Amino acid sequence: MSNNNNFDVIIIGGSYSGLAAGMALGRALKKVLIIDDGKPCNSQTPYSHNFITNDGKPPKEIAHVAKQQVQQYASIHFFDGQATAGVSFENGYQIQVASGATFRAKKLIFATGIKDMLPPIDGLSACWGISVIHCPYCHGYEVRNEVTGILGNGEAAYDFSRLISNWTKDLTVFTNGTSTLTVEQSGSLSNHKIKIEERKIERLIHTNGHLEKIIFKDGTLFLLKALYAPAPFIQHCQIPENLGCELTADGYLKVDALQETSVRGIYACGDNTTKMRTVANAVAMGTTAGISVSKKIIIEEF
Repeated sequence: MSNNNNFDVIIIGGSYSGLAAGMALGRALKKVLIIDDGKPCNSQTPYSHNFITNDGKPPKEIAHVAKQQVQQYASIHFFDGQATAGVSFENGYQIQVASGATFRAKKLIFATGIKDMLPPIDGLSACWGISVIHCPYCHGYEVRNEVTGILGNGEAAYDFSRLISNWTKDLTVFTNGTSTLTVEQSGSLSNHKIKIEERKIERLIHTNGHLEKIIFKDGTLFLLKALYAPAPFIQHCQIPENLGCELTADGYLKVDALQETSVRGIYACGDNTTKMRTVANAVAMGTTAGISVSKKIIIEEF
């Protein structure tokens, strides 16, 4: 394999966390390859919030500026494509991409995010990140005091309802079928004037992703401006698990304070490691990973 295909670090995922890691490594003079397929999970989200100095900016704009800045470091290289497989060898790791090309590095950083498993309700995916949302700290202020729903059931819906009640008092829990809330939970919600709606949902009516109403299977409707839909997820990339990286009980990649996984030399950062799913947090974790990896390499080579 030619030296052109050998790097100090390969970063899989070139969104906010991956770019932050790349910048830290570039400033440490390390030769880095960032592999990215250009499909961030927040591609539909119109604005990013809770990121100081960037509050209210479109995520695409933040990512564009970030990539421009990272490209100023001569030791950083980019590959447009998808990483499909990884293997370990004596002195590092080899990553294969969809075209069949392979690249080697001493260390790996996975900034690959997660894939939301959205419920199969017509119209929901088109509203995802716009008016069907997952995080009040990212989007709750923009829909404060609006007619709001929570799509969920049982303990999770009850806990989430208590949280969301901070942003609006016009709140309904849509269980999309028979409620599994306990009598005590239902009573508590009722005492706080939070409604429970058990009718099954047929589809969401929206205009360009902006929610207008829910249509139930019985043909009735419910006017609504925002719907929180905390969805289950899977890891967007299976390579870390295939290389032996452990997951937490919640399905995130297990990392230590330096962002290293359970496998030495493999690091992870961003949404694939934490519930704190914000651009600001992804950037912070990426910077930590980049600094940690560079220091590790420097010390090992001393």
